[in-house]
Amino acid sequence: MSEPTPPAGRVRLRPTMLSDLDYVISVEQDAENRPFITPWERIQHEGAVRFPDFRHFIIEAGAQYASAGFVILQGCRNPHRSVELKRLVLQPKGRGLGRACVRLLTQMAFRDLGAHRFWLDVKALNTRALALYRSEGFVEEGRLRESVKTDEGYDSLIVMSMLESEYLALLDAREAGAA
Repeated sequence: MSEPTPPAGRVRLRPTMLSDLDYVISVEQDAENRPFITPWERIQHEGAVRFPDFRHFIIEAGAQYASAGFVILQGCRNPHRSVELKRLVLQPKGRGLGRACVRLLTQMAFRDLGAHRFWLDVKALNTRALALYRSEGFVEEGRLRESVKTDEGYDSLIVMSMLESEYLALLDAREAGAA
């Protein structure tokens, strides 16, 4: 029996430590995740952990806050206030963790990092992630056609973003809906 979906309060992000990188690499290499990402070498993750323009986090979830994936933000010191959701990888899937993480990351980007624009790219074949990002208010900006080589040929990247004004309007709408 699978653990029920943890409430948003039961998902947290903690800074990745170098000692976490074996876990990070294992999650990237998992057969369920590989079609949707371009895995990094360990040295790239080490750089993201150390370099101040990045934020590299372990996702912890559930009653015991077990490791449930990782996330990387890039552009955290971008002078144009444009922060990128570089990577979000979950293990396991289908428990509502993605939505909880996207909400935490969006809040972090706009509230904590002072972003004007929060953006990402996602492989076109990743229909589950596309649906999640759209439902959370991200807007498609364009497509980089057949820009990523896959085992089956090529896939396109879809660039999506949310602006600070859109985020604030979304928060107002959620608040009004809860009232």
